[in-house]
Amino acid sequence: MCKKCFRRRLVMTKAELTNREEREPGKRLRNKRGFSLMELMIVMVILGLLASLVGPAMFKKLGTAKQKTAKTQIGMLMTSLDAYRLDIGHYPSQQEGLDALVVNPGEDKWDGPYLKKGVPLDPWDNEYHYQYPGEHGEVDIYSLGADNREGGEKENADVGSWE
Repeated sequence: MCKKCFRRRLVMTKAELTNREEREPGKRLRNKRGFSLMELMIVMVILGLLASLVGPAMFKKLGTAKQKTAKTQIGMLMTSLDAYRLDIGHYPSQQEGLDALVVNPGEDKWDGPYLKKGVPLDPWDNEYHYQYPGEHGEVDIYSLGADNREGGEKENADVGSWE
């Protein structure tokens, strides 16, 4: 059989499809029926069970992800502070804080802004804490975690530049 003939046999014309539907009217309706209420309920129960098994595991990972995000942002802030110190000769004062990375605090050698989008909030929408001189290093930057209080465990734990 040639390729043209083979293609003609595979492709049905509109007229052929219409004739087929007219010959078998019950079959067309049978193919267009929806799902029963019982089938939908079974699917909903299965989805609910899956969500109850998978959901808690995903929320645990969310807390860990926020901790990692805070560590990454603190690392970025420390890099920006180092660039500031290289230009000016010292870190911003406690009063100037992290805003000195975005707005010139009145320094002649300031070559900023050192952050493109401003000082970010921590993953829990709180400001990062800046301490100069620091207790753990020359300068400390830290977040108080999800509870915004000192101390804590898991996602409530503090995240600092010294870790």
